[in-house]
Amino acid sequence: MKPRRRRKWLRRLFLLPLLAYGLIMLGMVALENKLVYQPRTAEESWEEPPDARIQEVWIPASIDGCDRLHAWWLPKEGSSNALMICHGNGGNISSRGPSLGRFADELNCGILIFDYPGYGKTSGSPSESNCYESARAAYRWLIDEKKVDPTRIVIYGESLGGGVAVQLASEVDHRALVLMKTFTSLPAVGQKQYPWLPVKWLMCNRYDNLSKLPSCKRPVLIAGASMDEMVPFAHSEELFRIANEPKHFRALVGSEHNSSLPADFLPELRTFLKAHP
Repeated sequence: MKPRRRRKWLRRLFLLPLLAYGLIMLGMVALENKLVYQPRTAEESWEEPPDARIQEVWIPASIDGCDRLHAWWLPKEGSSNALMICHGNGGNISSRGPSLGRFADELNCGILIFDYPGYGKTSGSPSESNCYESARAAYRWLIDEKKVDPTRIVIYGESLGGGVAVQLASEVDHRALVLMKTFTSLPAVGQKQYPWLPVKWLMCNRYDNLSKLPSCKRPVLIAGASMDEMVPFAHSEELFRIANEPKHFRALVGSEHNSSLPADFLPELRTFLKAHP
């Protein structure tokens, strides 16, 4: 092979992998929202409320492509407390229905769970800012429509919803914050799953709980699953380390990311809330 042709062949051999790597990065950026958010619309999957006490409500919102959120409200007679649930990145509120009655009865509080844009019966598309706005609208609804005292609202976030809950808790008054299988930041999770990509630099969805949690001044309970295949257990430990007192940590030993809550978790949460009214 002639020297000039050899050099040209070597350049091509070097550039082709770089080009392929660049195309992969561009593809991941384009697909980011589809990887982060996995909503199920009501047409795709819907279950009717399993508890007769659950009321279907529509919450006014000012979000791009969405002027109201679909939600379920389960009142608890004789209680002035409320638990506001920010659910994870998959499904919709109807897939969480079976647990709502147990939450209300064990914690003696009303339960509000709402869908983000693009989930269930809520129109629009999900994004980090849209999920934050959804939580703000749900919080305002509890105060304005149900006349719940802000200091009686427990903000509960699971997985991706933990990022939504931390943002809200850093902005508004509340009784306590509960984080269930929540990450330090979404790019940190992505970097773990795709170690060969510069995920921390590429991701637009941040949900930077590590920097925001110190701004949450009310009691915090953090639970992490020891066998979590999506959000490493170490993320929960790190969040607990930086959280303000009073705080409590629960290791869900043997649990995976989608495992059901152990039977003793809600009594433990109830005890924590009673200790910090």
